[in-house]
Amino acid sequence: MGASIPLRLDGSPRDLRGRVLRDLRISVVDRCNFRCPYCMPEDQYPRDHEFLSKAERLRFEEIERLARLFAGLGVHKLRLTGGEPLLRRDLPELVRKLAAVPGIDDLALTTNGSLLAAQAQALRDAGLRRITLSLDTIVPETFRHLSGGRGEVDAVLAAIAAAEQAGFRRLKINVVVMRGTNDGEVIALLEHFRGSGHIVRFIEYMDVGTCNDWRHDQVVPSAELRARIAAFWPLVALEPNYGGEVARRYAFADGQGEVGFISSVTEPFCGDCSRARLSADGKLYTCLFAGAGHDLRGPLRAGASDEELAGLIRAVWSARDDRYSEIRGEASAGGREHVEMYAIGG
Repeated sequence: MGASIPLRLDGSPRDLRGRVLRDLRISVVDRCNFRCPYCMPEDQYPRDHEFLSKAERLRFEEIERLARLFAGLGVHKLRLTGGEPLLRRDLPELVRKLAAVPGIDDLALTTNGSLLAAQAQALRDAGLRRITLSLDTIVPETFRHLSGGRGEVDAVLAAIAAAEQAGFRRLKINVVVMRGTNDGEVIALLEHFRGSGHIVRFIEYMDVGTCNDWRHDQVVPSAELRARIAAFWPLVALEPNYGGEVARRYAFADGQGEVGFISSVTEPFCGDCSRARLSADGKLYTCLFAGAGHDLRGPLRAGASDEELAGLIRAVWSARDDRYSEIRGEASAGGREHVEMYAIGG
């Protein structure tokens, strides 16, 4: 292993469209205990599906080393994803390592919540700052369907309570909305969380991966959803918290909280995307809809120095030209293979 590099390496790299690298999403495991139809449907990933072995996954010290290199290139936000990241043993240990990386001022976790209750306090104590929780409905029958028959909504609601008790006061609740499946349950879900301090964010159903049988007619445009919600509770538009924020923010006019809309299909936000993704087996992806990644695990385990690895990361980002959501309807985008979402997180 080479000598440690300085915190900043000649400034943050810019891609071919002038976008700066600021945000790294790290998949710590490709396994998941749910089989959500928009991500890992049961018919494609049965119980005996062969996922990555322990040897194929990046070790915690390898993730920490790469995180330090990314921080040296300007990344200041890390998010741990999966699969379901809490299936990775001793995850608080990794959180503790990453929380100590110089330059990282935001460390978050995205989880389905099923395993969170038992680990919330340990994660908080280790330095985790924020949690985003996937919860597509609070209706028990729909929840069972959307988890592939593997989850119960009461367990997730209990996990939210445990997270609150551990000190996570402002969770983000992500809801993938599919027409004819859970779009009729949006108001009930909002009613449950209004006034709680948590932020519900509605995500348009996306064509991530190749196995979720995505159809455009199942997408509920954010504009339509906003109108439905505003008919119950008037909304007031809010300014973004930072450049490149993916969700458009709105507040309930009566002061009972905030709601967000992530509209990759109908209102693409490729223009200021600052996110890179690191898969559990050490591949660097520059887009959620990428077809292939760039291997970092190979050079890392072959003895590459920090400077060599940082140079590789810089070169990959500098050559980036991704804007899939903007060209989704064009002929050049048709028939493209996409990496599966469970492999690189959302």
